[in-house]
Amino acid sequence: MKVFLIGFMGCGKSTKAKQLANRLNCSVIDLDAEIVAKEGKSIADYFAENGEAAFRELESQTLKTFPYPETCVIATGGGLPCFFDNMAWMNEHGKTVYLHMTPPQLVSRLHNREKRPLLKGMDDEQLLSFIEMKLAERDHFYNQAQIIVNAFDLDVEVLEKQIKGN
Repeated sequence: MKVFLIGFMGCGKSTKAKQLANRLNCSVIDLDAEIVAKEGKSIADYFAENGEAAFRELESQTLKTFPYPETCVIATGGGLPCFFDNMAWMNEHGKTVYLHMTPPQLVSRLHNREKRPLLKGMDDEQLLSFIEMKLAERDHFYNQAQIIVNAFDLDVEVLEKQIKGN
């Protein structure tokens, strides 16, 4: 079983992927970390040098060609489900879990904005507006997940039960 965790940046995909993989005794794969290792530069640097379109191509290619173990938990980038046929591909090749949070909850979690190319230089008010706008664009994709959970204060044991029960 492959479990793809999706959701907006800051919702806890990387953290929950590690915790869930530990509980399921399987590998954890962070697609952003794989891209950084493969390209030898940060996502922010790749964005700055090549632009968003090139990054989205690379991200989709990485998703679809990565040599996943039989059982693993995959943390995806926040925008990955919203481009090309990535969401359909993930639904076809594993279980998809949307770690849902409200815009104010996401603002409360996104403190270190300099590492995130889309958020650099934003204050809380600007960030809230940005998140509301982006979620309006992305919810259509995120809501195609097979499992949708409230990710704020999410207990990984609860998440594991939902995945095994679905």
